[in-house]
Amino acid sequence: MAEGASAEEIAAATLKRGAFELEDALAAKGLCCAVCRTAEEWAAHPQGALLATKPVVEITRIGDGPRIPLVAAERPLSAIRVLDLTRVLAGPTCARTLAEHGADVLHIAAPHLPTIDRFEMDTGHGKRQAFLDLNVPAEAETLRELVRGADVFSQGFQHRSLERRGFGAEQLAAIRPGIIYVSENAFGHEGPWLERPGWEQLAQATTGVAVAQGGEGRPVLAPAAMNDYTTGYFAAMGAMTALRRRAEEGGSWLVRVSLSQTSMW
Repeated sequence: MAEGASAEEIAAATLKRGAFELEDALAAKGLCCAVCRTAEEWAAHPQGALLATKPVVEITRIGDGPRIPLVAAERPLSAIRVLDLTRVLAGPTCARTLAEHGADVLHIAAPHLPTIDRFEMDTGHGKRQAFLDLNVPAEAETLRELVRGADVFSQGFQHRSLERRGFGAEQLAAIRPGIIYVSENAFGHEGPWLERPGWEQLAQATTGVAVAQGGEGRPVLAPAAMNDYTTGYFAAMGAMTALRRRAEEGGSWLVRVSLSQTSMW
């Protein structure tokens, strides 16, 4: 199809493709798309079958590190430092929840990335804000210096995006032994859909929630961001569990959650 095709031309071309064929074709272009499946169809899909073997919150030790006891204070996470490199909505909810429990949270954004004001107002409570462009070497080094003084690093970028810049889980565990690395995405951290981007509504569609919500009629989205907020709370619970394990046995820890795992749960 020619660049600049009209909406009518795009619709006509789309009608010539099967839903699953179109889903794969768009994914191959790095675009976001999901077919509305039933829960049974998702359970039979290789990605759904894999996620069914995983806990809704995955916590894995990824390196050595000292035992760092939690301090006795008014709030349970007082003195814990969190770097929040997430956007809309699950990741920011995780960091907001940690802040509510007393953590010192610094949200790192980039000047060139878009934002949504109403979501920032919802999830920005208790955080300080800063801008860093990781494509600028000096600013990337500033983030590394912040990591050396952090307890939790929370991110929700596409697979390997931060790793290519030196900020993957194992890379940060080497920089800061004892780090808790929290990673959130749409379709899970392993399997054939590992590279696929997505968000709240696509997780509802692919896992069967939209079909169930629609009943006997057309698929309908749930009337709230059920995956985003719940996944954020799961991520915060995972971070706190990892901090407790670090206090008891030391180590660096990886916490993984996904919108699809939450939706299946």
